[in-house]
Amino acid sequence: MKRLIVLLTTLFLTIVSLAQPSQLIIQGETGKLYLDHTVAAKENWYSVGRMYNMSPKQIAPFNGLTLNTPLEIGQQLKIPLKSVNFSQDGVKSGGETLVPVYHIIQEKEWMYHISVTYNKVPIENLEKWNHINKDQAKAGMQLIVGFLKVKTAESALANKGTDRMVAVAPVVIKNADKPKTQTTSLIPKEDKASDVSKNEQLSSTSNQQAKPPVITTASVQNTNSGTTTPVNTYSATHSTGGFFSADFANGNKISSGQAAIFKSTSGWNDGKYYALMNNVPVGTIVKVTNPSTSKTIFAKVLGQLPDMKESAGLSIRISNAAAAELGTGEGKFPVEIKY
Repeated sequence: MKRLIVLLTTLFLTIVSLAQPSQLIIQGETGKLYLDHTVAAKENWYSVGRMYNMSPKQIAPFNGLTLNTPLEIGQQLKIPLKSVNFSQDGVKSGGETLVPVYHIIQEKEWMYHISVTYNKVPIENLEKWNHINKDQAKAGMQLIVGFLKVKTAESALANKGTDRMVAVAPVVIKNADKPKTQTTSLIPKEDKASDVSKNEQLSSTSNQQAKPPVITTASVQNTNSGTTTPVNTYSATHSTGGFFSADFANGNKISSGQAAIFKSTSGWNDGKYYALMNNVPVGTIVKVTNPSTSKTIFAKVLGQLPDMKESAGLSIRISNAAAAELGTGEGKFPVEIKY
């Protein structure tokens, strides 16, 4: 029985880790550093806290929330980086491992600026951790700027860790002139002010990625029930099917069936649509089409369908913002899926 429990725990941690980005990309600036986390199926405040070695009592207020606020699939959280879970000197407690945390170098960004942004970490450390000298740093490179301290036995991120700070080969993102992070802080071109000069855009890129815009949900009053219904402002100004359309691999697997929704705070303003689907790898981008309207959205799979009777007969669940763009109701509806 004990072996079974250990096996199931290991399997759960592995599934959760797959739902997160392959690299941890740092956000913010000295005094307000954090990581972005996308809430996956079955996660709660305490499981997220264990993953990042940070008390949920600190995570919740950092996001302007309370522990009484339930998490929703696809919700974006900021995980604060403090001395308890972030190291730039190699110091850690017993039972902890160090997971590299990266910054993506921007155009015309110098090592000195990176050092100042992240707690004035010595440039010599940056050179040692990344096996480069400051003259070799270039745009698009993923640069280690510190290490997340997590508990080996509790965090799904521990399999990416090391016992000590070591030098690694630098990682360079393709199309280095337009680096793209795996965080939620990217801003679509349409959202940038048209009167900002190119030079101003270059100099402010780092700040834009470090401080993602505050997402607010527009709503309208339902005169029949007295409740408010979110308005998908993203679909009103975009016709690409959502933020993840550019990442769709156009696979050869096609299916059709019944779909339903789950509630999520994501997607209404940023177009980030999510899905739950069985037998599809976490992170897969699926194309979902409403055959009655021919409208299409692209959603990222966060996990499997919940194991409950309401999932019987369903092929997929999509976030309510995605359903709004497809023009469906809140009940079950037919869809065509490609991935």
